[in-house]
Amino acid sequence: MFKPKLFTILKNSPDELKGKSLISNIIAGIIVAIVALPLSIALAISSGVSPEQGLITAIVAGFLISMLGGSRVQIGGPTAAFVVIICGIIAQYKFEGLVTATILAGIILIIFGVLKFGDVIKFIPYPITVGFTTGIAITLFSTQLKDFLELNIENVPSEFIPKWGAYIENINTINYTSLIIGITAIIIIVLWNKVSKKIPGPLVALIITTLVVYYFDLPVMTIGKKFGELNSSFPMPSFTIPSFSMVVELLPSAFTIAVLAGIESLLSAVVADGMTGDKHDSNTELIAQGIANIASGLFGGLPATGAIARTAANVKNGGRTPIAGMVHAVILLIVMLVAMPIAQYIPMTTLAAILIVVSFNMCNFGAFAHIAKTTKSDLSTLIITFLLTVIFDLVIAIEIGMVLAMFLFIRKMANTLKINTVSKLSESDTHKYINKEILVYEIAGPMFFGASTRFVDTMKTMNVKSDILILRMQNVPLIDGTSLDSLQQILDYTRKHHIMILFAELQTQPKEIIEKIGITESIGNDRFFNTIDDAFKVANEIVTLKNELKKKKK
Repeated sequence: MFKPKLFTILKNSPDELKGKSLISNIIAGIIVAIVALPLSIALAISSGVSPEQGLITAIVAGFLISMLGGSRVQIGGPTAAFVVIICGIIAQYKFEGLVTATILAGIILIIFGVLKFGDVIKFIPYPITVGFTTGIAITLFSTQLKDFLELNIENVPSEFIPKWGAYIENINTINYTSLIIGITAIIIIVLWNKVSKKIPGPLVALIITTLVVYYFDLPVMTIGKKFGELNSSFPMPSFTIPSFSMVVELLPSAFTIAVLAGIESLLSAVVADGMTGDKHDSNTELIAQGIANIASGLFGGLPATGAIARTAANVKNGGRTPIAGMVHAVILLIVMLVAMPIAQYIPMTTLAAILIVVSFNMCNFGAFAHIAKTTKSDLSTLIITFLLTVIFDLVIAIEIGMVLAMFLFIRKMANTLKINTVSKLSESDTHKYINKEILVYEIAGPMFFGASTRFVDTMKTMNVKSDILILRMQNVPLIDGTSLDSLQQILDYTRKHHIMILFAELQTQPKEIIEKIGITESIGNDRFFNTIDDAFKVANEIVTLKNELKKKKK
């Protein structure tokens, strides 16, 4: 159930943690730390907390996710997907509520892993994942415009539409110097990849724009002007026990954080598997994510999960063991303890520019176009999840999206149930065609609650003049309780109309269930046949015997 990759490597292949392999992983960890540094600060500020808390999250959660996780190369920390949720929690419950929600989410993730939900989370429909990911990207972009343009707005509304209304009303307060610095940062980030893939563009943009603003003393809002002097000390763990009512109120948000963390971390692990050829342990990964989130909350950090971009950077730069992720956390700790005061000179517009690029990369409009070519139900689920995420929040979007997807799936599966009369059973000389006294229905598809009504309605339209009804069920893989009740209705219906019912070619699960509830015993074991030919032969004999008896009576 819980087999961290680090311990597995120590036991089975300890040489991977020595020599050139160790050096390669250390170098990868240093590079990933350089990538994570500006992102952690930017995500913290965007979430409405201080820059230090983003680094604390990357340090504490990042170290534990790598040390205890089920993936060799997973890099954990704060991600853009949580920004919207965090802002909503802080607005309503302050930072203490966020700490509680983060710890609760960690507990839920551990429960997911213990109950082996790792594989179940992967079954969340792709349209829902694309819908809320793109919705988060649009929302994240919206939250960055105030700092990017340095608009003079005291309190920006949290809702999407009022937020844009406030932007439009205050568009004349743009700080054009900030705008130019922000645009410059975006250009550097986008173009730097053509210069070097080793040194991340966001870090280069951050250094250049910070130096320009500092050297020329430009009138641009910086981290120091907004937050004051930054704390370079690492905090001790602390936790205030919340009231029971607050726990209950925060459970939906905590559950959303847990599900989102589970989805993103496992998606990241799957991407990493494709790049390395390894196979992650889903349930171990969920437990590690849970432990990491509890620890992050105790140290005053944010919710954390596996970060796809940072994990990919780790793999591309030679990371092949959890050592790389642990080194990345240690490097960030050193930066926080030594160089945190320098961060006060970073322009807010630069951090906004970094997250605008992140939000653009998160948008998956190509998947929108692809899903639009598939089915109407998938497209409907995608659009509704996307709109709910943008207009309302992620909690509502996931809840309604999942319910909608399930109902559409049930309808789709119900439509797969086919019930047709069979006019030709065999080419043998014994019987070529069904006569009017024998009616054969072939059922194909799962018989479950979604299809039970259709089953009853179809069967009750059958020709009641027939003496015998044969149900051929070779293509029925399963039957549930609701359909068993429907089947009992059909038995009562045939008994009322003096129709003998025979079953042919039952699969294992339907046969066992029918036996368990006593249908086999009530109608007789001789009504069940291994082949349709056997059933039809007996039916013919019964019909022939009945006809002969009628003749004798005449």
